[in-house]
Amino acid sequence: MPASNYDGPIDWDAFATYCRANPKATICGDYCMARPDDALCAAVPSYYKYRVSLAANAVFLALFSLSFLLFLSTYIFTRRGLAFSIALLLGVACEIIGYVGRILSWKNQWQENGFLIQIICLTIGPAFMAAGIYFCLRRIVYAFGPKNSRIRPEWYTRIFIPCDVISLVLQAAGGGIASVASHNGDPVDTGDNIMIAGLSFQVLTLLIFMACSIDFGFNAWRRFKSMGTAAFDQSAAALKLRSSWLFHAFLAALTLATVCIFWRSVYRVAELSKGWDGPLMYRQGLFIGFEGVMVVVACLALNAFHPSVCMRDVMEGAGGIGSKGKKGKMNADGTEGFDMLEPPKSEPVSDADTSRIGAAH
Repeated sequence: MPASNYDGPIDWDAFATYCRANPKATICGDYCMARPDDALCAAVPSYYKYRVSLAANAVFLALFSLSFLLFLSTYIFTRRGLAFSIALLLGVACEIIGYVGRILSWKNQWQENGFLIQIICLTIGPAFMAAGIYFCLRRIVYAFGPKNSRIRPEWYTRIFIPCDVISLVLQAAGGGIASVASHNGDPVDTGDNIMIAGLSFQVLTLLIFMACSIDFGFNAWRRFKSMGTAAFDQSAAALKLRSSWLFHAFLAALTLATVCIFWRSVYRVAELSKGWDGPLMYRQGLFIGFEGVMVVVACLALNAFHPSVCMRDVMEGAGGIGSKGKKGKMNADGTEGFDMLEPPKSEPVSDADTSRIGAAH
């Protein structure tokens, strides 16, 4: 029970005397929650088991705030890639809220609210970013030509986006259950296990996604070796896109972002696998390097080489070059085609019309 909730007057001197002799006692956490600036609290365990770094968290908050503004500005100016933009904005917003929570914890790391805010928001944020990454592969396939893919381009989003939603729901539900349990003083094991299940499913989904991406790249390279440039879409727009340095830079940025999100997700599974009191939860340096740095690098890489700028011709409609919002369809020969405007249908000519035409001549 927090010291501020004890009935009657509180003898702070008695609290301090006891906690100097027994800094790891639960009651000392209550004391430090009420008086976080007391020097004796340096030896009293908190939710973090370390002193939260204000400098590191302030830097991450500033960088994610900048990233949010860049993603928002890019969409406002380009009006392309709505789904990608929404996914990244939601993910970065979670990061911003999470680091606000950690800064609140720096002020008082024995308070529960800041800890719960950061553990939930920083856990689910990259799941939104992964969704944005999944949206891009379909459009990359169109840039090279659907024949180079083992599956139809639209199936990349149909497969991976639902998997990402499942992962997100599990992580959010687990975080909520664990938060309620923590607030009530109950064990958080059930919620923590659900969070781990969501993170593990995210790792598996990302692993399969990377395998599919590598498979597509290998197939494209193999067909190019046997067929030359005929293996790729030969439209003028596609040729121009593939020759652009921005497009190649985007591919590198997307690869970097995917690896960073994957590595971060593996780390979070390991971190939470022993519960909120696990040994990795005590290592602030690992958290900064494998959580903060990995995610901010992924975001800034996609800010610098945004798909709506680097491959603008495939960021609208179905994703095909020059589709202009029409729904793409696969032709019988396996090439990608698009619905065209149908010519006006001629009306049937009646016998009376035929007679009038003949009289006119």
